[in-house]
Amino acid sequence: MKKIITLSMLFVATALFAQEEETPKVTFSGSVDAYYRANFSAPNDENAIAPGSSFANLPGFALGMANVIASYEGEKVGFVADLVFGPRGTDAIFASPMYSATGNIVNQLYAYWNVSDNVTLTMGNFNTFLGYEVISPAGNFNYSTSYLFSYGPFSHTGLKADIALGDDFSLMLGVMNDTDLTEFNPTGDYAFGAQLGFVGQYLNVLVDPSFFEIDFTGGVDLSDSFYLGINAAYLSLEDDAGGFMGAALYPQYAVSDTFTLGLRGEYFVEDDNFGAIGSGVADTSVFAATLTGSFAIDNLTIKPEIRLDSASDDSFIDNDLMPTKSLSSFVLAAIYSF
Repeated sequence: MKKIITLSMLFVATALFAQEEETPKVTFSGSVDAYYRANFSAPNDENAIAPGSSFANLPGFALGMANVIASYEGEKVGFVADLVFGPRGTDAIFASPMYSATGNIVNQLYAYWNVSDNVTLTMGNFNTFLGYEVISPAGNFNYSTSYLFSYGPFSHTGLKADIALGDDFSLMLGVMNDTDLTEFNPTGDYAFGAQLGFVGQYLNVLVDPSFFEIDFTGGVDLSDSFYLGINAAYLSLEDDAGGFMGAALYPQYAVSDTFTLGLRGEYFVEDDNFGAIGSGVADTSVFAATLTGSFAIDNLTIKPEIRLDSASDDSFIDNDLMPTKSLSSFVLAAIYSF
């Protein structure tokens, strides 16, 4: 009898322990980054300039951002609270705060429901589904960002459905506030988005009250060491008010287990006076080549980067403060992920 009671108690204790072990917990992750930036062909004092799109545009030693993410992933439901602090985060959440005093630190804030094995509904503020690059530097290979990323959408607030259409295909459909208006809807208008995915390749469409954008994002492993990413996009503002188009290639080669070398080659052209490049001349284009090395030291990544921007019109200044078509610069970034 004692053996039976002892075995029963052991079984109950084991079951309770297993149940406790399997209970999902709130987890914390994120990153911290800082960098040094210097121009080769332009001033580095109060007249310092940078590509307007780079998200690494401050001279000398500068701060990126602290990114702190709290998340819960249950079997059916979950949430993400993604907060940013620092210059890079401020640039990304440029349209906030709209109402609250703390809206400018909310990068993402959403809850989701796994309705079935194939359908997930998400409601709240989430980063855009368009483009190859993201706000967090821990999610990008290059530290500075592309023109395509910086002049496309950053975030949306709304309701989306992610649908698995089999082993190879996926579909996302969403209805959202005007792009980058994240705290509430001040216009009464809504944007509509869709994404069709096939084996890591994504065709994205966003129909916003003020613009239309179509975007392709993808990549392929050409070998165990060589990866090639691609992004191409076209954006048109309403009433023929301009827009842009462009394409970027991202070849990356793993030299060793701890060092990878990558290049971003991007061509970007404005339609009319869109204003992204900064020349003030209609239909200006730019080619930007960014060579980045990535050294991994445990959770720390060191990224030296050389960037060359060459525009069709005078969009920068040289060391004599004269207008010029080109800009060359160097960035050394440190990113710690946790």
